[in-house]
Amino acid sequence: MLPHFSRLDLVLYAALFAAMVLACLVPKLGDPVLLWAERLGARLAARKGLAILAIVLAVPLVRFSLVRLLPAPVPAVHDEFSYLLAADTFAHGRLTNPPHPMSIYFETIHVNQRPTYMSKYPPAQGAILAAGQLLGHPWIGVVLSSALMCGAVLWMLQGWMPARWALLGAALVLLRLALFSYWVNSYWGGTVAAIGGALVTGALPRILRWQRTRDALLLGLGAAILANSRPFEGVLLCAPVGVSLAAWLLSRRSPPWRATLRSVCLPLAAVLLVTGIFAGYYNWRGTESPFLFPYVLNERTYLSTPPFAWQHLTPPAHFSSPQLEFFYNQWARSYWQRMRFAVHWRAGKFFYFFLWPELCVPFLALPWLLRDRRIRFLLVQFVICFAGMMTVVWFEPHYAAPLVATLYALVVQAIRHLRHGRLSNRACGFGITRAIVSFSAAMSLVYVASAIHNPHTESLVAPAGAWATPGNYARAEAEAQLEALPGQHLAIVRYSSESRGGEWVYNRADIDHAKVVWAREIPGVEVRPLLEYFKGSQVWLVEPTGSAARITVYPASPPR
Repeated sequence: MLPHFSRLDLVLYAALFAAMVLACLVPKLGDPVLLWAERLGARLAARKGLAILAIVLAVPLVRFSLVRLLPAPVPAVHDEFSYLLAADTFAHGRLTNPPHPMSIYFETIHVNQRPTYMSKYPPAQGAILAAGQLLGHPWIGVVLSSALMCGAVLWMLQGWMPARWALLGAALVLLRLALFSYWVNSYWGGTVAAIGGALVTGALPRILRWQRTRDALLLGLGAAILANSRPFEGVLLCAPVGVSLAAWLLSRRSPPWRATLRSVCLPLAAVLLVTGIFAGYYNWRGTESPFLFPYVLNERTYLSTPPFAWQHLTPPAHFSSPQLEFFYNQWARSYWQRMRFAVHWRAGKFFYFFLWPELCVPFLALPWLLRDRRIRFLLVQFVICFAGMMTVVWFEPHYAAPLVATLYALVVQAIRHLRHGRLSNRACGFGITRAIVSFSAAMSLVYVASAIHNPHTESLVAPAGAWATPGNYARAEAEAQLEALPGQHLAIVRYSSESRGGEWVYNRADIDHAKVVWAREIPGVEVRPLLEYFKGSQVWLVEPTGSAARITVYPASPPR
């Protein structure tokens, strides 16, 4: 099973092939314009600090300028609502929320109800969304984190290669990920973990070269971000860095221990200690144990599908809600059994999202890349991380976010090798590399046009998940209708067989004071305690029907 290729994809592949053939036949096509752009980029890249500032500012300027054509995304996937709950919690100055006495009616996917009410996910993405919420909208935080990702990737690349090539790599990340991918057009995340990975990998060569305290602090900061966003993938990324750093400290090439202890070891240890203390405190507030992560608690409570392919299914837990029963015990178990050993599917999603099609072309220079000592560490780091990620059954491209800076460093280095390729005494490599970059830039127009034509295009803009259904977007419309009415409202959702694939019951951090409270009608469970608790609210019956919903006043005599 491979990722689905649409008709648009096939047109783009044909266009790319034609561009490659033309580049081989006429390598210097468009030379005056392209040469001018290359010189302009080289001048900007030479001023490293200014280049970072420019690319950081470019992301919000471009993305916010397109907001009328591509408005702020509507949350549609279970994970997004969970992250938004974390954002709302943090924005109110809390790490978690007390359990609600009516929690049986609010139980939902990827959210812990006991011992506290909170998102199951690590806090970094929620913190970014909370910053955006305080600025006016959670999506503002997403865009700003996307800008910081581009700046962090450029900083990392500057530590591994010449400045002008580093700027090219950051520009490819900007075009591919920072403006039109679902990373910036949803609330699922990706950019935060990419920042952490870039800081860790970019700090290593600087520490080996200069032994500065600030680089050790940035390495620790990157590790802290990974620990609070993608901890498993972060361990995979940090392990080669830690081994390399330890080997250097123990070798004769490193300065005396007294110098490295003061400038590298102690600052790094201090940041990691603070990170560990915060993690323990966050866990204790959320799960009442400093050693039990909210994510692990949620997995133990709801899931019978383990994360790794070598593990086995456990007996399912059963739920009073048919929605939770279907999601955890039918869909999740079926998906896990189908995808347990489908490594080709996970690898296909990875390369399709990050590289396909134009950024796969530079790897024609793979034989030269494998012999390049300058980036041997990056190759090893990539192989270790990629192999580890492929063992996880549940995979989406943002899970691999810590690897972004390393991956695009390899892409740029492959472009450098390919640029010198010749065929029949023609500088084909020179023309092909220019065509690759030009094609990447032109794809931005395709992304915009495709997103305008279909705002939920899976491969370009929206999350590539089975749960981003039209019914999820209908929930936002229903909530907007209720928000526009005066007073407070209790929306009781009654599901049908047509709507079992979607989930509508998600709430804000402070349920009792929310304008609209979402609850579920559970077969066999009396609803009167819920009505008594919210007796001051207008009560509505919401019946999702595929891509829409019917909203009526809840009957005075509710069913038992």
